[in-house]
Amino acid sequence: MPPQRFREQFRQIQRSMPDVPLAMGPDDAGEFLYEKGVVLAREGEEAQVVEDTVRGHFRTFAAGAPDRVRRLGPAGGRSGVVRIQVSDPGEGDAAGDPAVAGALRSLAAVEGRAGRRMVSRNHVVHIAVNACPGDEPVARDARPNPAVAGTEGEPGEDAARVLVVDTGLMHDYRQYPPLARTHGDAQVAECDGDGVLQQYCGHGTFIAGLVAAVAPHTDITVSGALNDAGAVLEHEFGEKLFDAVEAGGWPDVLSLSAGTTNGRTDGLLGVDAFMRELRRQRTLLVAAAGNNAGATPFWPAAYADLPGYEDAVLSVGALRADGESGACFSNHGGWVKAYAPGERLTSALTGFRTPVPYIYQHSTYDTCRYGFSYACTCHHPRHTGVLSEDGGSAKPDQVMFEGLAQWSGTSFATPVAVGMIASRMAAAGERDPRAARRQLLDAVDEFVEVHGAHKPALLPPTWSPVRVPAPTARP
Repeated sequence: MPPQRFREQFRQIQRSMPDVPLAMGPDDAGEFLYEKGVVLAREGEEAQVVEDTVRGHFRTFAAGAPDRVRRLGPAGGRSGVVRIQVSDPGEGDAAGDPAVAGALRSLAAVEGRAGRRMVSRNHVVHIAVNACPGDEPVARDARPNPAVAGTEGEPGEDAARVLVVDTGLMHDYRQYPPLARTHGDAQVAECDGDGVLQQYCGHGTFIAGLVAAVAPHTDITVSGALNDAGAVLEHEFGEKLFDAVEAGGWPDVLSLSAGTTNGRTDGLLGVDAFMRELRRQRTLLVAAAGNNAGATPFWPAAYADLPGYEDAVLSVGALRADGESGACFSNHGGWVKAYAPGERLTSALTGFRTPVPYIYQHSTYDTCRYGFSYACTCHHPRHTGVLSEDGGSAKPDQVMFEGLAQWSGTSFATPVAVGMIASRMAAAGERDPRAARRQLLDAVDEFVEVHGAHKPALLPPTWSPVRVPAPTARP
């Protein structure tokens, strides 16, 4: 990710988590964010080994203050991890954390002998890891894209159950007819005290609208587990996932548009317990591949490439608006198993026919920040969100959302794929979501070339490609 993008991401997430000192990693390289001064370990004997090893390392190499190494908070959570403080989080700036880096290095030999990871940073998991905003209102006469599929027949009692783990539902979402079978948590706060639309407000409603458009008879539940502007620390994320699935039972399909890189190829320690439990269930996790325009594994989507998770996880990248290639922002690589439309999709944000005034802030970029020549989501028709540089020229605008918005990201390719799996279950009378996933991919007759690899393209029948502007002259 370009440095400018990462600085925007850092400021945006720090605003949503003001009480958590954050650092950039690894060693300020701008790959991910994590909690300063803290590492994670599995509770029990391993946590004690981590504490003792880090304390001894700091004492021997003068790499830190041994007396500051201590466990934080009670053990016993379902995520199976505990936080261990290794330094004063208030010291230094956000450009990396030498104490955390030293603590990780101190366990290298122990982990090598154990044959598994025992310590980790406490990463920030987020729904928009590249700071791409959304909430772009569309014209009054705009229609959903994908359009709402035909709804012949009555929904049966065995309709597919989809759980969306995201931000909550907007207050008037039921006025959008396709969301009639949707329920769940409400968005905690839609606007701040000045009436400015909150970061990523409506993200979960938008995603539910996409699932409902592709598979209208699906029972959709939206968990607001990520209501805090879509950001959560890794150790809390595992707990929130357990909470979400246990509230209404394990669903057929879990739609997740959040994650993080961590510089590793073996997953996230904080969600390890959840992922192992997922593997024992029949639920299919469909997860966004992330928006960093890179091939570094993005978790939990990249579990799709780990042994034992091939049937349990489907990782989804985003297609460009015309469907001819991967979107410029989409992550890619062998761990991304399929691509679906994810650029300039149109879905519900607020009540369908109830105009609601919102104030949002916007800033514009003269060129695509990824270096592509066509007008991508960051440049067309304008860039929205609260991502302006401090002291920049962006100012709030008041607009009337009339129900539909346009958004881009792997966040939205994910529910399109979810809808196609749910639709497959309904059409084939298939009760096993993992079998429906296999059937769907086996039946694909559209493929797309992404960075030299041919990958399945999941194109719902009601999706309409959008013309990509011709390349512009670049200096």
